[in-house]
Amino acid sequence: MTRLETWVTPGVPDVLICDEKGKFHFVELKATAGRAVDLRPHQVAWMSRHNKASVWVLVLKIKTKTKPQEVRLYPGKKAMDLKLTGMAVEPLYLGEGDKIDWETILGLICPI
Repeated sequence: MTRLETWVTPGVPDVLICDEKGKFHFVELKATAGRAVDLRPHQVAWMSRHNKASVWVLVLKIKTKTKPQEVRLYPGKKAMDLKLTGMAVEPLYLGEGDKIDWETILGLICPI
């Protein structure tokens, strides 16, 4: 995994993963306290343009006094829906509190 910091091409996701087969996967990382997912227009455009590639949005919903933290994984092709309707979009994966299965998340992003 490589954390990308690029100002040359706006919208490129935050993390680049090269799996054991040499295939690349891109993951945009977001955190929110509410229901909105703050995807920038360049990010939505990049994910829409590359929607047939392995592009993902991983969202951390910050815990509150009454609800545990959540981690949600969405395919990049859902970027526009996420921007417009936030977490009303059904995730491919949802983990809550201590029940976040990172192995499953990686398996979805980088299937063997």
